[in-house]
Amino acid sequence: MNFNIAMIPGDGIGPEVVEQTVLVLEKVGEIYNHKFNFKEALAGGCAIDEYGEPLPKKTIDICKESDAVLLGAIGGPKWDNLPGDRRPERALLGLRKALGLYANIRPAILFDQLKEACPLKPEIIGDGLDICIVRELTGGIYFGEKGRKDTELGQAAFDVEIYSEEEVRRIAKTAFDIARKRNKIVTNVDKANVLESSRLWRSVVEEVATDYPDVTLNHMYVDNASMQLVRNPKQFDVVVTTNMFGDILSDEASMITGSIGMLPSASLGEGNIGMYEPVHGSAPDIAGLDKANPMATILSAAMMLRYSFGLEKEADAIEKAVKKVLDDGYRTMDIINEGKKAVGTKEMGRLIIEALS
Repeated sequence: MNFNIAMIPGDGIGPEVVEQTVLVLEKVGEIYNHKFNFKEALAGGCAIDEYGEPLPKKTIDICKESDAVLLGAIGGPKWDNLPGDRRPERALLGLRKALGLYANIRPAILFDQLKEACPLKPEIIGDGLDICIVRELTGGIYFGEKGRKDTELGQAAFDVEIYSEEEVRRIAKTAFDIARKRNKIVTNVDKANVLESSRLWRSVVEEVATDYPDVTLNHMYVDNASMQLVRNPKQFDVVVTTNMFGDILSDEASMITGSIGMLPSASLGEGNIGMYEPVHGSAPDIAGLDKANPMATILSAAMMLRYSFGLEKEADAIEKAVKKVLDDGYRTMDIINEGKKAVGTKEMGRLIIEALS
């Protein structure tokens, strides 16, 4: 089978982790007789340097013509002083909107081999953690009306949180469909005691739940959810929430698993096209030093194989290869501990390819 992948290395460590992921995918293609065709495109800070804008139309066109998008990382202090609509991060919002990617799937899994890296007590994590956060991506406060106005207290700024019924319905269906394949529990996180947008959100989620009688639905206010993630994370199976709340909670969930460098994500919409990227940022302080952990990006590629291409066996093979390398005691610097073998970005990629073989 042939697949066309838009490759956006991005900024900082992005090119390094994407390079290793491409090598892993090429090995998968060799083993399972698939052909992955990669076409590189610019987005983020590097696109600003080259074209004067974070998301050139050329990049959008390449992505739309592809079967999936592989993204490294975007942003860095070099571009921090640019106006909001010119910052590198606008590329992410633009890509999600252009491709209709309304659902962000972030698994937060604590690997058995990395339990010692978890900041929580052993009695809290028990036999491990496996949480899936489903975050709405193209609505809410990030895309609502925004602006500034003069008031008697000086200039004021506003960002409007707005959701339509259909936006909530489609992300809720995504969460319930995923829960059906897991432990059949959905926790809806909102702020319905204060926000009118959350009250609409909750009512639509409850409406969708009637079509899934085999799935248990719980509700939780976002402030309590942030506390429960560190107090009793094992109660969660699938968490569904808004764009802003999901942005915050998914990062919190990633850290309780030990390292943000291990966690993949998928951004999905209608049809099979998706954008796959690691949860971590561009880490410009270690860019070019062969220190970055490529495993989150490699695991994101496994999600690509599973969600966009329907290649379950191949996705499982990548995940098993990552676990084998961890079992063998190899670690990048972000997850190193006593008695383990420290390796760089390129060597970690080589080891995973070797484990695939």
